[in-house]
Amino acid sequence: MLDVHQHLWPEAFVDRLRARREPPYLDGWTLHTATEAPYDVDPAAHELGKRVAIEQDAGTTLAAVSLSSPLGVEHLPELLGAWHDGAAAFPKPFRAWASVDLREPDIAELESLLDKGFLGLQLPANALGAPVGWETVSALLEAVERSGRPILVHPGPAQAIVLPAGPAGVADAPGWWAPVVDYATQLQAAWWAWHAFGGRRTFPRLRLCFVAAAGLAPVHHERLAARGGRLGTIDPNLYVDTSSYGPQGIDAVARVLGIDQVVHGTDRPYAGLTDLRQGDAATAVIRHDNPYRLLFGTTTPERGVQ
Repeated sequence: MLDVHQHLWPEAFVDRLRARREPPYLDGWTLHTATEAPYDVDPAAHELGKRVAIEQDAGTTLAAVSLSSPLGVEHLPELLGAWHDGAAAFPKPFRAWASVDLREPDIAELESLLDKGFLGLQLPANALGAPVGWETVSALLEAVERSGRPILVHPGPAQAIVLPAGPAGVADAPGWWAPVVDYATQLQAAWWAWHAFGGRRTFPRLRLCFVAAAGLAPVHHERLAARGGRLGTIDPNLYVDTSSYGPQGIDAVARVLGIDQVVHGTDRPYAGLTDLRQGDAATAVIRHDNPYRLLFGTTTPERGVQ
C-alpha cells in the first residue's frame, strides 16, 4: 500500500517553530497561526518511531510526507530549510515531497532535491487559484515535468475569517472552518484554474495530484456544462487523493474521473485509513496501482517499494 499524503514534522522543524515569536509558531505543543484558531498538536503524531510502527502495522510500503503548507512555510526560508533537512533523513517507509521558496523559486535547488530522493514538488493551492497563478509557476512545472516527477497540490494558508459574535461573545470561526470551507475552496479554485490555464496543452506529460479529492471540484462538472464549459476527456495524468473523504465523496468523484484517477492519501495524523467500500479490486487499484502511476509514471514498483 502507498499513501501519497501524510504529515510528519522533523525535530529541527519543531525547534524552529518553537523559536519563532510571530505566527506560525509553537508554544509548547500549541500551534499558533495568523488566520486559524490555536491548535493543540498531539506530540505522538510527530514521534518518528511511533509513526514508523503505525505504517508497518498498516502494511504501508511508501508514505509520502507533505509539507504543512497552511503554515505558509513556502514564504519562510528558515522553516523550509529545516523541513527539507529533516525530511531527507526520514527512514522507510517515509519519503517526502519537496517545496520551494515561492518568493524566489530556485530551479537548481529544486532539481537538487529531486536528485536526492524527494518524490516531486508540492505547491500550495492558494497560489494557484487563478490561471495566472499556474502561469507564474510555469518554470517550476517545466522543471518537474522534465524530471519525470509529479506535482502535489495542497491547501495553503487560510484566509482570516471572522463570524458574528454569538451569545458567549466568541467571534472567531470554529476550528473546523478552515479545513472544511477554506481548504476545499482553495482546491476547487486551483483545479478549475489548471483547466482554464490550459495546463495540459502546455505540460502534456506532467502528472498532478490534488489532495482531498480537489475539494470535490470534479463533482461540479454538471454545473460547468450548464454554464458553458466542457469537462473534456479524462486526463490519465490528473489525479485526486482520498484524504478526509469516505465512500460517498470518493464514489461521486470516481463516477466523473474514473477509478484509475483516484489515489490513496490519508492526511495522517489529521485523518486515517478509510474503508471506501469500493470493493476489493478497486481498493487495490486505489492503494497500489494508481499511486505507482502518479509517483513513478508506471505500475512497476521501484526497487524497495512493493
